[in-house]
Parts: sequence; C-alpha cells; structure tokens
Amino acid sequence: MVVPHHARGAQQARHRLAAALAGAVTPSLLADVVSVAAELVGNAVRHAEPLPGGVVRLAWRLRTVEAKQVIEVRVTDGGAQQLPRPRTAGAEDPDGRGLTIVDALAVRWGVERDGLGQSVWAELS
Repeated sequence: MVVPHHARGAQQARHRLAAALAGAVTPSLLADVVSVAAELVGNAVRHAEPLPGGVVRLAWRLRTVEAKQVIEVRVTDGGAQQLPRPRTAGAEDPDGRGLTIVDALAVRWGVERDGLGQSVWAELS
C-alpha cells in the first residue's frame, strides 16, 4: 500500500493494515503489527525523503512457520543520510522511542538500502 509522506500517512497505514489483517491474525499480534507499522511509517515521514510522488510504501507478508504466524512489515522510503537506529530518550524527551518500540515488539528488524531508497523491515510472531 502507498501512503502520503505526511503525518497522516501513519494514521492511514494503521487503519488500512488493521482492516486488511482483521480476522487473519490474533488480536494481540494485530495490535503489535499495527503499532510497529505506524512507528516505521512515522519515522520515514520524519527522517527520510519520500519516494517519487511524495509517498511511502508499506508492505506486509503473512506466513506460518512451525505452526506460528509470522508477519513481516516493510516500509520503503526515499532514504536518509543516516541509517535508522534506536536512540535513548529521556523521560522528558517528546520523541526518540520509535525504533526502541519496534525492537521491543519485533522478533528482529533491519534496514536494507538500494539505489532507489531504503526499506526498514520488522518481523513479528
């Protein structure tokens, strides 16, 4: 799915992803996947360039591994000068927790770059 490279893009991603996966995964897994996707889209909007057309792309893949549901979410943007990395945010800091949240909820996550931009992905189960 494609959402605007704008603050409302994360909200659109949450709603559309929740609707697409409703009934396909457990409610607790759905809540975690939606939270991670919103953080990744929000980070793309705040810290990276858009893809052509002023958008960010969100994709997901649902599969079963050893009788467990596994979802990979991937957010692709136009890239940034620095690779995404978790920060340590103080109690009074208004932001800086996004990738820490992703790291806590995901089994694993990472960043891939190519000549067109970058993708940040997370795998949850």
